[in-house]
Amino acid sequence: MTEEMKAEFDTVASWTADAALALGPDHFLAAGCRGSGSPGALRWLLDRLDVAPGDLLLDAGAGVGGPAAFAAAEAGVRPLLSEPEAGACRAARRLFDLPVVQAASALPFADASVDAVWSLGVLCTVPDQPRFVAELRRVLRPGGRLGLLVFVATGALPEQPAGNDFPTRPRLDHLLREAGLTVHDSGSAADFPATPAGWQDRADAVDAELERRHGDDEAWRTAEAQSAVIGRLLAAGDLVGTLVVAGR
Repeated sequence: MTEEMKAEFDTVASWTADAALALGPDHFLAAGCRGSGSPGALRWLLDRLDVAPGDLLLDAGAGVGGPAAFAAAEAGVRPLLSEPEAGACRAARRLFDLPVVQAASALPFADASVDAVWSLGVLCTVPDQPRFVAELRRVLRPGGRLGLLVFVATGALPEQPAGNDFPTRPRLDHLLREAGLTVHDSGSAADFPATPAGWQDRADAVDAELERRHGDDEAWRTAEAQSAVIGRLLAAGDLVGTLVVAGR
């Protein structure tokens, strides 16, 4: 993992838990979902994953656990988290008390052991994407569904965030087919309503607290620079946040 990605997914993830805890429990979900899709997009995925209360949902590359906690609150699923960075694992436990294992592409779970899987904004950070997608399918029970948020490249990028490999849509479709997955539905994250004002206010408060505490730290500046590049690419249409639901 590059220095830029280590800063974002390990150091800043740990700091995010500190900031949210200082601001109070009503900030936890907004803090934990930063960069992982709006509530509307998460609900769209949950609806199409066809999960029922008590189903086991694996969040692969779960970060600090916000989306998994959101899914538990919205749909009554039982979240299980895997996350490669220790700082993010600790943050998920501190904020949401969720079960989390530290793991990267090789998932330490039995074949066909979970009812549904999602992975949000993770694929572009994975060095071996075919292996990762195959692992997502392997742990999914027959008839279960996979939800993805993928930042898809629409062409050659004018600037490249360190450590990211953004698939094109044809390449994403090929990865899914090769893993034995069939796409059931897809959409653009930009098509969903903007994040509700109250939610965005809480996310902004977390960002402000992080800036206040760590604005002079190199890791914070590095992570912010990385996020700014991705933000510019999304704004220009060079990247498109793409939601996909597929089944085995």
